[in-house]
Amino acid sequence: MPDIRSYVEEPLVHPRGPSSQIAAAAERLPDFDDPAFGRLFDRFGDARIVMLGESSHGTSEFYQARAAITRWLVEKRGFNIVALEADWPDAKVLDARVRGRPAVSGKAFARFPGWLWKNREFDALLGWLAEHNRKRSRSDQVGIHGLDLYNLSASMRAVVDHLDRVEPEAAKVARERYGCLNPWAQEPVTYGRMAVSGRYAGCEGAVTPMLTDMLARQVREAPRLDGGDPSLDAVRGMRLLREADAYYRAMYYGGGEAWNLRAAHLFETLQALLEAKGRYGKAVVWAHNSHVGDARATEMGLVRDERNLGQLCRQAWGEQARLIGFGTHGGTVACASDWDGPMEVKAVRPSLAESQERQSHNAGIDRYLLDLRSGQRNGVRRALSDPRLERFIGVTYRPDTERWSHYAECRLAEQFDAWVWFDETTPVAPLTGDDGTWPFS
Repeated sequence: MPDIRSYVEEPLVHPRGPSSQIAAAAERLPDFDDPAFGRLFDRFGDARIVMLGESSHGTSEFYQARAAITRWLVEKRGFNIVALEADWPDAKVLDARVRGRPAVSGKAFARFPGWLWKNREFDALLGWLAEHNRKRSRSDQVGIHGLDLYNLSASMRAVVDHLDRVEPEAAKVARERYGCLNPWAQEPVTYGRMAVSGRYAGCEGAVTPMLTDMLARQVREAPRLDGGDPSLDAVRGMRLLREADAYYRAMYYGGGEAWNLRAAHLFETLQALLEAKGRYGKAVVWAHNSHVGDARATEMGLVRDERNLGQLCRQAWGEQARLIGFGTHGGTVACASDWDGPMEVKAVRPSLAESQERQSHNAGIDRYLLDLRSGQRNGVRRALSDPRLERFIGVTYRPDTERWSHYAECRLAEQFDAWVWFDETTPVAPLTGDDGTWPFS
């Protein structure tokens, strides 16, 4: 359990401390529907890739902010790709809607974690993109694409369902491992059980061929889907098929190898999308902070030699890739207690006293943008270059073990080009009911 003293509030701005530097450099954010909100991010519009993060997967303010930034970049700066930390087949359904094409068969994001994309905040952006595209030629439309592996969530669910039937104790281990957002998070109970459970290892031989067969069926069916590029579908699927055995074995056990394979796939899919658009391709990426921030400035990169999408994009495109992180001090969040569990609304614990979030909170401004690019004439970049704890909440949130489950040490000024702050946040509003028509309803 974390020391309760870590949650005690500190005085607000410390003279000459990081919080005072933040307060001096912070640019207050207007309302989401104010054009001035998007205009604040125009400084990043010259880039080819703008990556928009989130420190939790179920926070309304993060979705609304990313939508406002995306609208500006699409309308004013010619961005024509919206790339999501989402499965490729599910995102194809969204793409068909925003491009005004026939409904794709099959439900999108129908199961866990449905609220991640099936929420009112994101649905409003889909409606805006559909209206934007309606006035444009097919070649000039903005597309939505999933960067993630073919039905990663479905693959994890297949593992759990199989183990539920043949080895319930092993299924419990799998749920715990899939519920751990960060590959570098310290989950001693889970890893201890893994070490002593020969039964879990014994199930691998049956599970990985099952997953590879499932993937092969998805790849074969992909070109039949309407509303997309069949050749791109096939290329992405066939490449993954070649790596499927290694990936699924790594995914089954979790850890750094699976994380790095996934990071490489996210990057190569983004690269393929930009190449398909040619010299005018420009992408807005929506993903978690753990994917967006440069891993070389985090515990995951320095301690475990784990890479992520933000790092790979910086290495490939330099300043043509801009990485923007989002954070909060407290409030409430939509999440689950366990992987594949029901959505709940939980209180977010006040940030730890030694964390980056507490420094951001102590600046005393409820919502703001910090420009962290080199060359800024303020002391904030230098003040935020020291390593501090940073919070990462995924689709699961475990407040009782928060220090070990959701914090990692990072150097914020090297991790991101900008930091967007909302001091107190609220949960996304999930779309209720499932008549099989969303997102076309």
